[in-house]
Amino acid sequence: MVDSTATLIMILCYVIGTGMIMMEAFIPGFGIAGISGIILEIVAIVLTSTHFGMLWGLIATFAVLLFIGIAVFISYRSAMKGRLSKSALVLNGTEGSVSAAPSLQDWNGREGTAVTALRPAGFIEIDGTRLSASSSGEFLAKGTPVKVTGAEGDHLVIRKI
Repeated sequence: MVDSTATLIMILCYVIGTGMIMMEAFIPGFGIAGISGIILEIVAIVLTSTHFGMLWGLIATFAVLLFIGIAVFISYRSAMKGRLSKSALVLNGTEGSVSAAPSLQDWNGREGTAVTALRPAGFIEIDGTRLSASSSGEFLAKGTPVKVTGAEGDHLVIRKI
């Protein structure tokens, strides 16, 4: 008979490890969540193999690899076509070249719309391009029409129209 504490630990390792790997799929880079998730999955596979036999250990290994493949697929699809593709974290249209992106000064004088609330920093959209921006200290609600007045560092300076 298998110890119920060991079974509970296996289930917790699988569930928490899976959650951490899924969380890592939507966080840029490779960090603590991914490493911890992988370690928990390995512990769960070893415990499964030890308590239920090698066959169930192999089945658990294939299940974990299948899940990781699905998580990578979902993350890739989101980066290409989904919500993540609209994020400032994903470079679009630059072909891997920084020089292909327009200079922030090129946006000067152009008009757009706030796509997030600016408190005073947030994101605006001009001609379908999402850009980081800040107001001169005032709060601007989402959907407010704005005009670019300059650039400061890595963001645009805007004012309400």
